[in-house]
Amino acid sequence: MITTHVLDVARGGPAVGVTVILELRQASEWAPVGRGTTDDKGRVMTLTDGPISPGAYRLTFDVGAYQREMGFHVSFFPEVRVTFNIKDTEEHYHIPLLLSPFGYTTYRGS
Repeated sequence: MITTHVLDVARGGPAVGVTVILELRQASEWAPVGRGTTDDKGRVMTLTDGPISPGAYRLTFDVGAYQREMGFHVSFFPEVRVTFNIKDTEEHYHIPLLLSPFGYTTYRGS
């Protein structure tokens, strides 16, 4: 299972309404395998419908649209892409994003 969570550290709360796309690398191309929008707690729990495969995955966060909703006319980082590897498909992979207008960070959560 792959899940994510977006927190707006500038506002001190969840980032609601952020579109997130999950992709799997196949050879030299990326193929979409899931999509979701953060809920009122900033979480997306439905990125994958079934079992996942080992491989390289990428989450793309549309933070530009979110930041425009928050009143920023121009987003310094209009999207954030996080690429990560999955080896053990039995584990839960939680990839949070901590977001501010001029920076972001991520880590493997639990």
